[in-house]
Amino acid sequence: MPFDLENRVKTFWANSKRVIKMARKPTLKEMRLILRITGLGVVVIGAVGFVVKLIIGLIMGVL
Repeated sequence: MPFDLENRVKTFWANSKRVIKMARKPTLKEMRLILRITGLGVVVIGAVGFVVKLIIGLIMGVL
């Protein structure tokens, strides 16, 4: 049977346990870097949205 649910669940569970065993908590330095990168991404996306809204507003104001 191509969709053997029991086998797929067992494989997923085994892979999940392996990942959890290897995982570790990030250090304070790593956490700060993650927060900086995430914050920068939020700011960039917000700035792009603002510029697009500004351009659309200018175009609609001209027409």
